[in-house]
Amino acid sequence: MELNLKNGALIIVDVQNDFIPGGSLAVKEGDQVVPVINSLQHKFETVVATQDFHPANHGSFAANHPGKTPGEFIDLNGLTQILWPVHCVQGSRGAEFHKDLEIKNQITIFQKGMNPEVDSYSGFYDNARRGDTGLGDFLKEKGIRTVFVAGLALDYCVKFTALDAISLGFETYLIVDSTRAVNLQPIDGDLAIQQMESVGVKIIYSNELI
Repeated sequence: MELNLKNGALIIVDVQNDFIPGGSLAVKEGDQVVPVINSLQHKFETVVATQDFHPANHGSFAANHPGKTPGEFIDLNGLTQILWPVHCVQGSRGAEFHKDLEIKNQITIFQKGMNPEVDSYSGFYDNARRGDTGLGDFLKEKGIRTVFVAGLALDYCVKFTALDAISLGFETYLIVDSTRAVNLQPIDGDLAIQQMESVGVKIIYSNELI
């Protein structure tokens, strides 16, 4: 496949220590996406990264709801919310990018999840679609028409970033070998891919770009 990357951007989603094996919300094989993403960055003039950046009192943390445990569901300000272990707290090592991820000076970082009242999976909006990170406007101002999504985790933040990219009119590709799934249920990653494909996200492998 011949892909035109001139008006394309790479979106690196949440490659942070807490989502890597050993982290508080570890994604199996999450560290294996790092060398793939590093090899991809050199193909793009525009590379952005998202960073989960929660306050310690975030409403998605099970620890902030007495008697609740990770994996349970609650109503959080009108939205169904799965509860997570404490992760990616502002100023913590867990919120930092993986040490081997190349974060160059020209990469713009978009932080999300800072409002304790609502979770934020997508790199574009919070889950209520009330808070906007500015990523969409940034890409459009640069003339970007196509985005390529990589990072963690496939069945949550990567999926919702890709779905929002489609909704904003970007031609959207998921680089499937540059991501891994949480897989609370074993098929969650596969279902996420099916959902993305159903709205027009194209599924490719990194060797189609490198």
